[in-house]
Amino acid sequence: MSHTLIESIQTVIVDLPTIRPHKLAMHTMQQQTLVIIRVRCDDGIEGIGEATTIGGLAYGNESPESIKTNIDSHLGPLLVGQDAANINAAMLRLDKAAKGNTFAKSGLESALLDAQGKRLGLPVSELLGGRVRDGLEVAWTLASGDTARDIAEAEQMLDIRRHRLFKLKIGANEVNADLKHVIAIKKALGERASVRVDVNQYWDESQAIRACQVLGDNGIDLIEQPISRINRAGQVRLNQRSPAPIMADESIESVEDAFSLAADGAASVFALKIAKNGGPRAVLRTAQIAEAAGIALYGGTMLEGAVGTLASAHAFVTLNALTWGTELFGPLLLTEEIVTEAPVYRDFQLQVPRTPGLGLTLDEERLAFFSRK
Repeated sequence: MSHTLIESIQTVIVDLPTIRPHKLAMHTMQQQTLVIIRVRCDDGIEGIGEATTIGGLAYGNESPESIKTNIDSHLGPLLVGQDAANINAAMLRLDKAAKGNTFAKSGLESALLDAQGKRLGLPVSELLGGRVRDGLEVAWTLASGDTARDIAEAEQMLDIRRHRLFKLKIGANEVNADLKHVIAIKKALGERASVRVDVNQYWDESQAIRACQVLGDNGIDLIEQPISRINRAGQVRLNQRSPAPIMADESIESVEDAFSLAADGAASVFALKIAKNGGPRAVLRTAQIAEAAGIALYGGTMLEGAVGTLASAHAFVTLNALTWGTELFGPLLLTEEIVTEAPVYRDFQLQVPRTPGLGLTLDEERLAFFSRK
């Protein structure tokens, strides 16, 4: 029996401008940097993937530069000459040879899935078990830090029917100032929109006890990662007493983390991110753990561009329920694209293509223009 072999793997770092600075608790993004991965097979098919971080090493253990280096020097050579159609064997080979590196592995798995989908004439969602929806509701992050500007931005998004779920990045400011900011936005939007917050681990438990109570009492629907991922006992205590659901994000850096969090009762919602789990297939294992434990799901993002966003979307459309929607707005934060057709957002949803693979084609000219030399 003949196999289709992986012939070569190429990576390129791409720097793309954003529509505005994007404020996080630990970092302010002035642009977004993507690592684009191209897996070429000996049957002439090429799969594309993406690995993207938020804030580089300010957020996690991998940076665009380390992702590229580790794929070029370590992970890629392990895959060259392997069966391109056996994604399970390819990813097991990487997991045995390299610890961590989930962002790099996710980009590689996405590229392999894209190639296999093109080979079989199927969208990636069908390779992952089959979609149960064609669109995903998408939240928008209000991250200017200015209350009036954030309210105006939210009103505009409601008017054009692009978003009705809004997340606020807080934690960098004094707690009372952040609470005032969030409550004012919720009061302005009322029941027309869902307002959530992401603290990115910036509160200690004593701050979070009071703040979570205030937020819940004022109609905030969801509180993401209020305290350090290391303080597991504190997460359990907060989850038990907060009037608003607590969502784990930074706490989930692997499928094993998801199992441990579920066992401890440390969160009632899980943020799913393909990059932090090691790929679309891996993130579905985390989802299965959550579903078995009665934990609700949210489709998270690392603010990927079009390629990484649709890799996530193809996984998320196979899930039975996404109670809290998704955050797959990364392409909307960019002023430039490196694909020929940008992802489609309408009626509050991201539309997931039914074309083979991820449903994207790279724009070679624009890719070359924005690539680091």
